[in-house]
Amino acid sequence: MKFKKILIILFFINFIFLKNSFSSDSEIYKKIDLFGEVLEKINKEYVDEIDQSESMDAAIDGLLQSLDPYSGYMPPKIFDEMQTDTSGEFGGLGIEVTMEAGVVKVISPIDDTPASRAGIKAGDYIVKIENTQVQGKSLSEAVDLMRGPVGSSIELTIRRRGEKKALIFEITREIIEIKSVKADLLDKNIGYLRLTSFNENSAQQIENEIKKLEKNKELKAYILDLRNNPGGLLSQAITISDFFLENGEIVSTKSRKSSENRKWFAKKGDITNGKTLIVLINYGSASASEIVAGALKDHKRAIILGENSYGKGSVQSIIPLKNKGAIRLTVAKYYLPSGKSISEVGVSPDIEIDEKLDDFKIKTETDNQLNYALKLLNG
Repeated sequence: MKFKKILIILFFINFIFLKNSFSSDSEIYKKIDLFGEVLEKINKEYVDEIDQSESMDAAIDGLLQSLDPYSGYMPPKIFDEMQTDTSGEFGGLGIEVTMEAGVVKVISPIDDTPASRAGIKAGDYIVKIENTQVQGKSLSEAVDLMRGPVGSSIELTIRRRGEKKALIFEITREIIEIKSVKADLLDKNIGYLRLTSFNENSAQQIENEIKKLEKNKELKAYILDLRNNPGGLLSQAITISDFFLENGEIVSTKSRKSSENRKWFAKKGDITNGKTLIVLINYGSASASEIVAGALKDHKRAIILGENSYGKGSVQSIIPLKNKGAIRLTVAKYYLPSGKSISEVGVSPDIEIDEKLDDFKIKTETDNQLNYALKLLNG
């Protein structure tokens, strides 16, 4: 405990030094002094003894989350676990989440995972994990509560739009293996490509499946299914968009520093030879999914069908820290070729069709959006 107090003292000595060096920022340092006073009062007066290290972690996370729902602090353990997410395998329930109004919000459940099989939907709010209220927890704390030994069960209490009562789900944890691409040939002449996430191998998998489908001489069109795809790596979104485009801008980013603004353009060569393309999206289509759908829509390369997408149009940079943790910080925003921002707006479909299914297995008799797309392509 003495060691922790010394760390806190050193922390504030450092700020006092900065205060003397930058006297013009006196108002900021008054707030820092106030923070120190509050921490001292908590240590002396709070009903239970607190872990000062955890309190500081929570303060850092609170600062970052006050900026936007996607910025946050990751302690070393969480950061270590996060690094496995984009490499294809991680433990848990199979949901992409964010924090909104102090509650965990589901961006999207991942196909064929415990969460999707249980019936968790994009837009659901997780208000309780087991017997623990989520309100007041940081996103990393909530995620940590949802992780656990493979085979163990967890109870989630959900609030869902349109439902008056809370929904309770009992879910068994599994090792989540992300198989981001599924492909099939529908009606003997339509290539179906389902992309469930943008991990480091997604573009290569899509390209391989297109090459296989292109061997069919009767092939006349493609359906690219991005429903419930929470996004992932920007590089993969750019490459996959490029597969269907001959030229033109794919996406741009604008940041605080104009020198860091960037644009990405398509290279010549549509690997589908310009075949008709329909892209399926829904509220669970976010981030990289919106970049692909938006670029193909703006270039009039594809018909976008389904529901309005999620609206996550910002770029987060993972910045490692000396303690082997990291911060996730929003550093830029995405802009479509039209110049429109995706943030909080999303991509609107050309043809709006509300979905009426809970899982996304290829069942045209129950999947009304896919069925509509097939009828559209078959005239």
